Order: sequence, then C-alpha cells, then structure tokens
Amino acid sequence: MKNLGQMMKQAQQMQARMTQMQERLAQTEMTGAAGAGMVQVTLTGQGDVRRVKIDPSLLVPAEAEILEDLIMAAFKDAKTRVETQAREEMSKVTGGLNLPPGLKLPF
Repeated sequence: MKNLGQMMKQAQQMQARMTQMQERLAQTEMTGAAGAGMVQVTLTGQGDVRRVKIDPSLLVPAEAEILEDLIMAAFKDAKTRVETQAREEMSKVTGGLNLPPGLKLPF
C-alpha cells in the first residue's frame, strides 16, 4: 500500500504542475507568419486568435483569394508553434514520460 500512496502523491503533484502549465500557456502568445511576414496571426497558447496583421499592400480586391490563403497559412504556422510549445511544456511536467498520442491530461 505504501507504493499506492506514493503514486497518489506523485499524481497530485503532476496535476498541480499541469494546472501551472495550462496557466502559463494561456498567457503565452505565438505568432505565425506567411508571405514573408506580410500576414501574421497571433494565437494564445490555448489556440485563441489574438491578432491578425495584414500588410496594406495585400489589400487588393482582385487578389482576395491570395490574401485568404496567406491568412490560413499564417494561422497554421501559429498553431504549429503553439502545439510545439505545449508539447515542450508537457514534457517538462511529465518528466519526459512518453505518453500515448491523444492522451488528454489532466484525466
């Protein structure tokens, strides 16, 4: 039973670290860019859009489709950066444990 108590204590500590990590991610902002930085999208660590910045030279009505594609590319870039940051933070919390893909913590 001593091992079970120790495991429960470790689980509680991990849960506390997870909460701290989630709070840090909520305050983190990552910016993705496309078109050599002419379009930028900034997301929070939780994936919420904070800002979209578009170089005025791209505001040509006849080229709206290009602008739409650049916005999507910048969003994907920002999302990838957020996911990478979240993985790095998770690795710190879990002490490098290789958890199965798709496992959502805390339980």
